[in-house]
This record gives sequence, structure tokens and C-alpha cells, in this order.
Amino acid sequence: MKYTNLKFLTKRRIEAGLFLLILFLFFGFLGTRMGTNNLLNTIMATAYDLLIKTVLYIMGITVLSGALGRLLIEFGVVRLLEYILAPLMKPLFNLPGVAALGGLMTFFSDNPAIIGLAKDKNFRQYFKPYQLVSLTNFGTAFGMGLVVITFMAGLGHFGAAMVGLAGAVFGGMVSTRLMQRSIKNSPILRQEVAEEKGDEQNLSFKSEGNAFLRFLNAILDGGKTGVDLGLAIIPGVLIISTIVMLLTFGPADPKVGYQGLAYEGVRLLPYLAGKVSWFFEWLFGFEHPELVAFPITSLGAVGAALGLIKQFMVSGFINGNAIAVFTAMGMCWSGYLSTHTAMLDSMGYRPLISKALLSHTIGGLCAGVFAHWLYVFVSLFTTL
Repeated sequence: MKYTNLKFLTKRRIEAGLFLLILFLFFGFLGTRMGTNNLLNTIMATAYDLLIKTVLYIMGITVLSGALGRLLIEFGVVRLLEYILAPLMKPLFNLPGVAALGGLMTFFSDNPAIIGLAKDKNFRQYFKPYQLVSLTNFGTAFGMGLVVITFMAGLGHFGAAMVGLAGAVFGGMVSTRLMQRSIKNSPILRQEVAEEKGDEQNLSFKSEGNAFLRFLNAILDGGKTGVDLGLAIIPGVLIISTIVMLLTFGPADPKVGYQGLAYEGVRLLPYLAGKVSWFFEWLFGFEHPELVAFPITSLGAVGAALGLIKQFMVSGFINGNAIAVFTAMGMCWSGYLSTHTAMLDSMGYRPLISKALLSHTIGGLCAGVFAHWLYVFVSLFTTL
């Protein structure tokens, strides 16, 4: 027992030492380039500016989109869309028609919405085991979709956002099918077929009261959900976006040097991306290496990635193609690194996490490539 405890303590001490070393090297690198005072001032100024100018703006969108989404659910629009989209589920995603409801729920809210449905007995009886597990990839491909599209449309790029939506659908199709193929014969899954089918009517949403009361309750409940979602993205935007911006942008005025202003940084990511700029330009049509910061940030949180766009606009990096690719990859990835683990763990399939992450990484890249080339094709015939 003493030997085990000593081994554990030694491991934790080594881990702590390595963490301190990495932390020192990271901030030491930034501090030597920017100056310690300038670095601290930039971190605080960037976080404050993101909170006031970006987070509150996104929260406004989440509140409004949450109210709209709840209204669409309350008055049966989501079920109508499910009925219309159901025939596409099998040929596109190899999923039963009721899976359309899961995609719509995550589109109007966030990734974890698919888990509530996946745990519903009536809902899951439509799926084979490997299809049920692949819902994590399918649902994530549309997470926060309404928020992302509304944000992009608010910047004056509705057409490009629609191209991005098509890219997200394609990426979700690739991710879902890759996941299904990789786990179909997995011994972890219980290969059993349900003897009785679920009653689709049990999946409907109950409504009480007259139309006006339902309308009022829907917009208030949906708005509250939007507030919760807006609050949930604050840590990601302030922490992840601040770090990414420190590694993306340079001094506000190169002639003067670092001044401790918001959004200053050391341009490490553009430097690295610039070494293979031809690759990103061919894949995604990125004309500026700084733009790779968006998909990188989307891996952890799409809300944080949205926080980068306004600064990109100020720098003159944004065009319709970038918006299309951002929408596709932002929706498809939508922070899957931070949600896939919890989602599969809650479903009892933790050993399959690595397969889900690999499949979705490929799916997100395909979403961006598809959106870029679709935008190029559509631009031949119309102006987006």
C-alpha cells in the first residue's frame, strides 16, 4: 500500500513539474516578445473587450434564437420539418427518419440535446446499436446551428452562411457514416434488435393552454434557455479566444511596438500556417493565414470561435468564402472535443470516444472543403 501511494505521489509531482515547465515556457515566450506589463494588460483588455462587445452580442442572439426555436417547437414547426426531412435520413446518414428530430433539436440548441433523445426508450427503439451511438456525431454536426447562422447573417453574409450550412450537412454525413463503419462490428455494442417499435406519437411535445399563453410561455422559456447558453459560452470566449488572439495577431501599430492594447499578440499561428499557406488556400480558400484560428478554436468551442470574427473583419480578412467555411466548420465541429467525451460517457460507450473524435475530425475538414468549393461554384453564377 505504501509503495502504491509513493508511486502515485511521484507521478503527481512529475505531472505538476511538467505543467509548471510548460506554463513557464508559454508565458515566458509571450513575455519576452511583448514585455510582461504589456502581456498582462493585453490579456485583461482583450478579455474585457470580448466580454462587452462580443459575448453580450452573442448572448443577444442566443436569447432571440432560443425564443424562436422554442416557438417552432411549441407550434409544431419542428415536427413538420422532421416529417419533411425524414426521407433524407436513410440515404444521407444511414439513420431512421426520426433522427431528423435529433438534428433539429441540436440545431436550435446545442450538442447535448441529442443525448436526451437518445436516452428516450421510444426514440432509441428505431435504431440499431451502431446507429444509436453515431447520433453523437450526427447531432454535433448541427450544434448551435441557428446561433452560428444568425450571427453570420447579421454580418451581411446570409448567402454564404447557407453555403456553409450545406457544408455542415456534408461534413455531418461523412462523420456519421465513418463512425458507423468503424464501430458496426465492435464487440462493445450489443447486437440486439428491438422486438417492438416505438410509437412516434410519444415523441411529440405536449402543449397546454390557449395559443396566446403557449406563445408567451414559449418565448420566455426559450429566452431563458438562450440566457443559459449565452452564459455558458463566456469561459470559452474569454479564455480560449484570448489565448488564440495572443497567438494570432501582432502589435496594433508595428512601428510603435507593443502597447498593452487589446488583441495584440505574437503572430505564432499565422507564422506556422504561412509555412503551408498553399495547403489551406487550396482546401479552404483562406487568403490570410490568420483565418486558421477559427477552425482551431471551433474544436473547443464554436462560441469562442465566433468571438474572433469581428477582429478579423477589422483587419480586413473576411470575405464570403471565409464566412461559408467558418459556418460549415463551426457548425460541424461545434466544440466536439469538449462534448463528445461527455456525450458518449453518458450513453455508456466511453471506449468508443477515440473513434468518434477521429471520425468527426475528418468530417469537419470535409465540411470546410465542401463549403469552399461549393462557394466557388455558386459564385460563378451569382453574387453571395
